[in-house]
Amino acid sequence: MSKVPSTPATRLLKAKGIPYTEHLYRYEDKGGTRVCARELGVDEHAVIKTLVMEDETGRPLIVLMHGDRSVSTKALARQIGAKAVQPCKPEVADRHSGYQVGGTSPFGTRKALPVHVERSILDLPRIWINGGARGFLVGLDPSALSAVLDLRSVEVAQPD
Repeated sequence: MSKVPSTPATRLLKAKGIPYTEHLYRYEDKGGTRVCARELGVDEHAVIKTLVMEDETGRPLIVLMHGDRSVSTKALARQIGAKAVQPCKPEVADRHSGYQVGGTSPFGTRKALPVHVERSILDLPRIWINGGARGFLVGLDPSALSAVLDLRSVEVAQPD
């Protein structure tokens, strides 16, 4: 990808007047945030994963997590009042978000989904998060998350 894409995420950020920078990188299937961080020369901890999950009833939700951490689904279920939470299958995640897995952004999703953010992400000086296409991240101040999304703060990070 050599041209910066226009996505529902970037259109929403522009419409809300949120300043951001655009970052293209060479996408590697199953490379994850490790590849993004390496390609952009940034700390993987500040590259934020957008994970589409579902509770025991199949209700979808998004979790924003540090690139070098994973989600404790048991802790997440406890904190959101669910019996269980699990990652969605890729095709289900694509249907809920309107994005392709590997290019999922929390901004401009097809359906309005509850968004849960690992609390410590909001303390970072800058984050890099998917801009709505594989190989495309946007860099922004984490305060932009709460300016655009209806965030619920959680503490569910565990080492990868």
